[in-house]
Amino acid sequence: MPLIIFRYLSRQMLQVMLAVTSVVLLIIMSGRFVNYLAQAATGTLKADFLFAIMGYRIPEFLVMILPLGLFLGIILAYGRLYVDNEMTVLSACGLNRNQLLAMTMIPAIGVMLLVGLLSLVVAPLGIQKVERIFAEQNSLTEFDTLVSGRFQKFGWQRVTYAEELTDDHQQMNKVFIANRNVNSSNMGSMTLLMAETARIEANAGEDGQRYLILEDGYRYDLTPGILPLREIEFENYGLRMEERNSRKEISKEQALPTEKLLASDKLGYRAELQWRISLPLLIPIVVLLALPLSQVNPRQGRYVKLLPGILLYLLYLALLMSGRGAIEDGRLPPDIGLWPIHSLFLLIALMMYLFEPGKLWLSRRRAGHA
Repeated sequence: MPLIIFRYLSRQMLQVMLAVTSVVLLIIMSGRFVNYLAQAATGTLKADFLFAIMGYRIPEFLVMILPLGLFLGIILAYGRLYVDNEMTVLSACGLNRNQLLAMTMIPAIGVMLLVGLLSLVVAPLGIQKVERIFAEQNSLTEFDTLVSGRFQKFGWQRVTYAEELTDDHQQMNKVFIANRNVNSSNMGSMTLLMAETARIEANAGEDGQRYLILEDGYRYDLTPGILPLREIEFENYGLRMEERNSRKEISKEQALPTEKLLASDKLGYRAELQWRISLPLLIPIVVLLALPLSQVNPRQGRYVKLLPGILLYLLYLALLMSGRGAIEDGRLPPDIGLWPIHSLFLLIALMMYLFEPGKLWLSRRRAGHA
């Protein structure tokens, strides 16, 4: 009988957890994908890197989502059992609160081990791959991500167009470049370049910098709305190609293996290590929080405690993030770290878990005295 109940409860909880995790993961990945897709469309990110970045970041997303999925899975699954009076039947069969907690903790420990593996090993490996991709992206010039037949803006000072491109992006036809002269005394001045063909020439300069060699074209120097216009015809014109700098999305500490964090006394490394440990550690605490939150009156419905539960979870996560930042800034000693936050919420969870039995015990004691 207990094994049947355990299987039933675990199945109900894990099914809801997987559904919640899948939905939240889809939402987060969709937002990231749209962001990266916009960068690829504007040429600031090479399209070939798009799916690789998303794939390598999935473990990082799962580390954050799985504890939330488990927390909501317990509240929703057990809440339905309370609303449908199935928990009343199970209680009549001899299932008490401590047995329910033990049966819930067994699959939760499996989730905890999975999150620990992802947090300490798999996610840092994926972030290392993403960091290498961004490093390779930064080594590209703007013309490596140029799309034929489209005006593309690079930074705020340059717009580039090429009617035709070879597959290796080394040769272009019908090139137009509009460049705002940021170093000029007249900040409104612009330089327009139009050329029949252009090619990329590596190591054309003494410093090894790559140049775009424009052929058979014109250069116009002008200030919009002001005359005169200066026109220069050229057969060959060299344009220095600036290397790209992608927006930094990950810190170097996130990409480091856990063993390197363990061997270092740097504040940033200690903060990252405590953060990685905190993610699996919060799972048994949120399980203890979720059980009393899932206990609802059938007349109230199973969603009545969902919003307070989410707010409590978000507060827990926000305090952990704030503590991580405080360790990095030196405002919180690393030896103390995030442990007071875990202790606080463990105390809250124990108080919530023991509240109903304590109230029942007091009522019985009062009845006995009466």
